[in-house]
Parts: sequence; structure tokens; C-alpha cells
Amino acid sequence: MAVIELRKIKRVYRPGGKNGVEVYALRGLDFTAEAGEFIAVMGPSGSGKSTLMNILGCLDKPSGGTYLLDGIETSESDSGTFAMIRNSKIGFVFQSFNLLARTTALENTALPLFYSRKRINRKERAAAMLREVGLGERMDHLPSQLSGGQQQRVAIARAMVNDPAFILADEPTGNLDTATALEIMSLFQNLNRRGKTIIMVTHESELAAYTKRVITLRDGELVSDRPVHDRRDAAADLRNTNICTPQN
Repeated sequence: MAVIELRKIKRVYRPGGKNGVEVYALRGLDFTAEAGEFIAVMGPSGSGKSTLMNILGCLDKPSGGTYLLDGIETSESDSGTFAMIRNSKIGFVFQSFNLLARTTALENTALPLFYSRKRINRKERAAAMLREVGLGERMDHLPSQLSGGQQQRVAIARAMVNDPAFILADEPTGNLDTATALEIMSLFQNLNRRGKTIIMVTHESELAAYTKRVITLRDGELVSDRPVHDRRDAAADLRNTNICTPQN
């Protein structure tokens, strides 16, 4: 079943207003993601990666084409519908973690549930997600009391707390050292094995090797879409390093 269907997606900007020259960030892009895929989005600067991420995350609307997310046509949605889709259908993981500084790991994880229509015990659900990412004993810690890897684990728990249709990760290991980055990629692989759909924007081919499929953009067009045949195992690679890292 397709979680994401993009058809002839265009995004055109006019930096100088109505009379400005049109700049095409995306040029009629077609892209489909099935449930349970783990996809890396790659491309050089200016290729359209950020624009595609904003459209996939319902942070921006295309200038043309259609975007179906989990069966919902988003292209004509208003701002209220966009907000509902973002909260219920998409889990976001960013490079900078985006945690509230004076809020515990448990409270940060539970934040999306305050805007959810689901009847659920927020504390229990958030605690379950933190245990799933290996932070069961860090729930009451503030971000300043956590390592960078632990903060990113909180961000991943927060992304999963509403059981979204897919997780959108934007350079999720960009602020982490090599060993910690491998921990995060191992966590993503484990989530994917359990059926979670993940789309990760990255410029590092080493990280793309841990996904199942790589799409490459250039000048607003999809120029490559290939499976990863020699897929790396992040957990095994971490065990083979000489760097000792914390397990929680």
C-alpha cells in the first residue's frame, strides 16, 4: 500500500514578486513510497531536497501536481487541515533535535498528543515510546542532562508517539559523532523492521547505505531511484568500531 504518492509535483518561486523570474525548485516530480520502506533522499545543494521535504511534511504546497498522503489529497488543503495532517500522519526528526529546554524527556515526547484527537493516556504512551528507544530510565531528565544521541532518541520517540504514517528525518545525525550516528541509524533500522516507514534526507552516501532505497534529485528532477543491494547493518558496524558508547 502506498503511503506517499506524488504526481507531477512542481514548485515554482518568484523571488521578485509577480514580475520576477520564475525559479523551478521541483520540475514535475513523480515519487511513490510504499508502507514499510526506508528511503534516503539525496542530491547536491540546490537539487530540491529541502523543497521536497517541505512538501512531504505538509510545510509547503506544490505549485502544481498532486500529493496523496495515506490516501488523503493534500494539495488543496487549508492551513487547519495541514496542521491536522502534520500532527496525525507525519513524525518529524530534525538535525537540531528541537526539544524544549525546560521540559523533561517524557513531557517533550508527549507534546504531540496534546493536539491529538485520539483518546489516550499521554503519559503512558510517551513512556512506552521512550522505553522503545532505550530511554526508559531517562524520562525525568531535561535535555541539558542528556547526551546528543539521547536527545535525538527523545526526538524520535516524540515523532512516533502519534503512530504516524511515516517518519520524515532531515539530516538526523548531522550534529552527532560517528558512533552515536550509528546508534541512531541502528534505531531507525529497528523501527523499519517493525514496519515503520521512514524517509531520510541526507547528503552522506555512507548513511544512505543503511536504508533500503535511494532517490537522487538534481535541478528539481528525480534522476535516480535505486534499491540498496548491499545494505549495511548499523548495529554490526557499531560493534566493530573501537569507540565505546553509552547504551541508554
